Amino acid sequence: MGNNSPLIPHPATITKIIDETSDVRTFQVIFDDPAIMENFNNKPGQVAQLSIFGLGEATISITSSPTRQGLLEFSVKKVGRLTTALHQLEEGCRIGIRGPYGNHFPYEQMVGKDILFIGGGIGLAPLRSLIDFMLAEENRQRFGLVDIIYGARSADDLCFKSDIIERWPTAPRTVVHTTVDRGDMSWTGHVGFVPSYLEEINPLPQNRIAITCGPPIMIKFVLQALEKMGYTDQQIITTLELKMKCGIGKCGRCNIGSNFVCLDGPVFTLAQLKEMPPEF
Repeated sequence: MGNNSPLIPHPATITKIIDETSDVRTFQVIFDDPAIMENFNNKPGQVAQLSIFGLGEATISITSSPTRQGLLEFSVKKVGRLTTALHQLEEGCRIGIRGPYGNHFPYEQMVGKDILFIGGGIGLAPLRSLIDFMLAEENRQRFGLVDIIYGARSADDLCFKSDIIERWPTAPRTVVHTTVDRGDMSWTGHVGFVPSYLEEINPLPQNRIAITCGPPIMIKFVLQALEKMGYTDQQIITTLELKMKCGIGKCGRCNIGSNFVCLDGPVFTLAQLKEMPPEF
């Protein structure tokens, strides 16, 4: 394998770490080689493989928008060996990155449409790349109203607090609705599960695209709610980020029927998901 092999990660340095929740951290990174940083060219919804040298790698969504030049952000939930090791790193530590992989949110087909984002927990991470892309000054007039419905188990489990409280609600023609499964004395907002809150808000399907990402059980009930509200399968987009290993369609770990999540996904319309084999 030469140095141009797609399986060789590029070294990058962690420049900033943001604690989102007790088990989610956002890592700001820059490639050590400025040319790689400049030519990374990710699109909203794509993923990358993050590695710790000598330990292994994991598939992580790129949560920053390509409109933010000169850095990448990855929000990582501590769930396994590699992600736990990532959480133990400090600013200034180096990791490996390869990518970007997968398809992206088809924003070219969303121009002129209203957009509904529905996120749960860490599932807001891949959506955030598209939200920031659409709300960027150079893109905002290309898209209609933006509604963001976001929920987590508790107020402490809400990610990207500065985005959902300060940044996004001040953007033009943008409304943020937050909810938690269980309230406490400090929470003054809505209490309830995301799918039922979605039905309560009842955003009409006319000229609208709905994009959802979150825990599988949330996605299941969100899809049911959207269908009940009159959204067609083509109007509903979700992401699958399961079982990816190589990222380039060689290992067969992520295939579903004839589809490879790493090549054909992670972004699918509901119409595409319904064409997949029943074992999925």
